[in-house]
Amino acid sequence: MEISTKNPDNPDNADNPENLASLEAPSRLSPPSGAEQKRAARGATRPGDRIFLGLSRGSGIFLLAIMAAIAIFLTYRSVLAISKDESNFLTTLEWNPTAAEPSFGIAVLVYGTVVSSIIAMVIAVPVAVGVALFITHYAPRRLGGALSYVIDLLAAVPSIVYGLWGALVLAPHLIGLYGWLDDYFGWTGILDWQGGAPRSLFTVGILLAIMILPIITSVSREVFRQAPQMHQEAALALGATRWEVIRMSVLPFGRSGVISASMLGLGRALGETMAVATVLSSSFEIKASLLDPGGGTFAQNIASKFSEASEMGRDALIASGLVLFVITLLVNGAARMIIARRAEYSGANA
Repeated sequence: MEISTKNPDNPDNADNPENLASLEAPSRLSPPSGAEQKRAARGATRPGDRIFLGLSRGSGIFLLAIMAAIAIFLTYRSVLAISKDESNFLTTLEWNPTAAEPSFGIAVLVYGTVVSSIIAMVIAVPVAVGVALFITHYAPRRLGGALSYVIDLLAAVPSIVYGLWGALVLAPHLIGLYGWLDDYFGWTGILDWQGGAPRSLFTVGILLAIMILPIITSVSREVFRQAPQMHQEAALALGATRWEVIRMSVLPFGRSGVISASMLGLGRALGETMAVATVLSSSFEIKASLLDPGGGTFAQNIASKFSEASEMGRDALIASGLVLFVITLLVNGAARMIIARRAEYSGANA
């Protein structure tokens, strides 16, 4: 018994050669044929592609070579200095590499660098994210554009200008804030103020927060602008408020971008030199209160002592620079790990 394959509505369909060919044609999702693969391989090996591949690969190798050269130089000079150090390089609260028995350590520098950077990040990151959200989702177009221009302009101000402004304008106006913190939080010991000029790590942290604010704001702003519009419109259609749209759609999308922006800002805070050297009343001691003058950072110590240092003193400063180099690598590595763990929430999967 023969079963007919003809469509009763269109009897000629089954015998149409074009229809039969379309039924036997391979699916669009099938892998490319050998000829197509050869054509793609020939296209990938065009002269322009080969040149671009070589330049890209060479740039990456050149960058790695520079990093390796820096690490080797710092390590070699550091070993020369530490081998002559008569004290513990990690815990000594003294910097006297030119003595008959050289004694120097980085405990004060590690404390000052880490504390001032933490203060800067605590102040700058929430403000920067808030400003970025205001520009992208709340401000009118003209106001947002003008505010973006002003913030980007702040990133172009030289460090020494920030330092002079911090020493001549910011520090004198912090006396009232220091007194208020001492009155209400002095009992903690961390914010106890004994009077004097407000040239402490707390002032340095505020100044660094102002300096890294444009970097974090600019990167976060561009990340928030890339948030999928469909997700936001869907949330609005379901009755979500503007803040709920930001909390459920924009912030999860931009989380990894905000982390990257924060690490860029932290990198500048860790390595800032002239502004810190201008504002901070440096002394080689660790004080419990953040409001008391004193302390120091790696970059500030190198900038202030390198020109007058002897050969041994320069090697000691290079040894402290190696520690800052390692800290920066660890911070960036931690940031990459955080972003990788949060990859499922990043914009790449939106």
